[in-house]
Amino acid sequence: MTLIDTLRDRRQKLAKLIDFPAILWSGKSTPRNFAANTFPFRASSHFLYFAGLNLENAAIRLENGNLELFMDDPPSSNTLWHGEIPKREEIAERIGADSVYPFAKLRQSIYKSATLPVQNIVTRQQQDKWLQRKASLEGVDLKLASAIAQLRLIHDKGAIAEIKQAANVTVKAHLAGIEATKSAKTEAEVRSAMEQVILAHNMTCAYSSIVTVRGEVLHNNHYDNKLSAGDLLLADVGAETTNGWASDVTRTWAVSGKFSPTQKDIYDVVLAAHDACIAAIAPDVEYQEIHLLAASIIAQGLVNLGILRGNPEDLVAMDAHALFFPHGVGHLLGLDVHDMEDLGDVAGYEAGRKRSDRFGLCYLRLNRPLRPKMVVTIEPGFYQVPAILNNSETRTKYKDVVNWQQLDNFADVRGIRIEDDVLVTAQGSEVLTAQLSTNINEFAS
Repeated sequence: MTLIDTLRDRRQKLAKLIDFPAILWSGKSTPRNFAANTFPFRASSHFLYFAGLNLENAAIRLENGNLELFMDDPPSSNTLWHGEIPKREEIAERIGADSVYPFAKLRQSIYKSATLPVQNIVTRQQQDKWLQRKASLEGVDLKLASAIAQLRLIHDKGAIAEIKQAANVTVKAHLAGIEATKSAKTEAEVRSAMEQVILAHNMTCAYSSIVTVRGEVLHNNHYDNKLSAGDLLLADVGAETTNGWASDVTRTWAVSGKFSPTQKDIYDVVLAAHDACIAAIAPDVEYQEIHLLAASIIAQGLVNLGILRGNPEDLVAMDAHALFFPHGVGHLLGLDVHDMEDLGDVAGYEAGRKRSDRFGLCYLRLNRPLRPKMVVTIEPGFYQVPAILNNSETRTKYKDVVNWQQLDNFADVRGIRIEDDVLVTAQGSEVLTAQLSTNINEFAS
């Protein structure tokens, strides 16, 4: 199936779900210090899903399966700086647009249209001004968000092929990181080796890379720590294809190539949760149950190690596991690394469901039954987060179930996470990143 065929199929499917026109903006590049110095542009994912190209300052109008493209041709002066750029008519032909107009004409076609708010503030202000209302996840906009989420939850062949490409490059990047650690002195050197692979495949990073010996900081984006022999290095790095499709993978390995006994013990607990969760993935399985399975296995493992006391089921019920595993077991994956989270919980949560306020469930990003052709991540972990473990209220609440003295023996385990990308199939699942081993013996230098 060609790109045009894929795009036409997507908008025909959308036409069956809504009976009103929809307008999707691509957004604008963000200046860095002065107007001409901009961050690399990345179009809104909803725009990309139906337009297929990373077009800046453009919009599409979708109605009854037809697509109208609105964008301006670049000024002739741009040729000096950026070379020849295709005209809008050429771009319209590439994406199978039914018609194409200058961008300003969009304002005349906006009556009674739904839209989705774009994250770029300049474009967001333009949306509100032209619509004469605020773009939000309410009313007709919410109906559009729900329809697009319904489509994007279930990936078509084109999307799955793109995600697999991103996954394959991500595996290569992690292998390069493991190899680079043997001689690297800082986190930055390992990060460089990993991102070099992604760039060499003409891809970008799907998110800010996490390459750190401070694994207890869940979204650590600093890379200046020195690597020491007793450290574990947590690397959460994923590639994004030129068309915007993401991968998201985490591995944790020993800087020296050898885990200490305590590090291996915790790693084995996390790996057991990881493997059991993947084995449980199948159509109609509730993702929250996958999360609770990970919580139960981690609780049991920590009881076995003497860190927690009690029955694992009771410990999970009181969220004791979340002291060390505070986040959800994963999320949707697609055009965004946390796919469609700009829609709040519209995509991640089944209609009628709301987030729990429980400590052990409030960060669960996905709460719906799994269906074939969904792609999710599985990423259990163990972390010693000072803000959680040193909190006086936490210490009081869990004083009878945590063996704090035994926990001190595991001080060399700051954070461990193991993450893979998994396609739900009619029979069960396919691990798209299975070529990257989780066996710590293969990380040895």
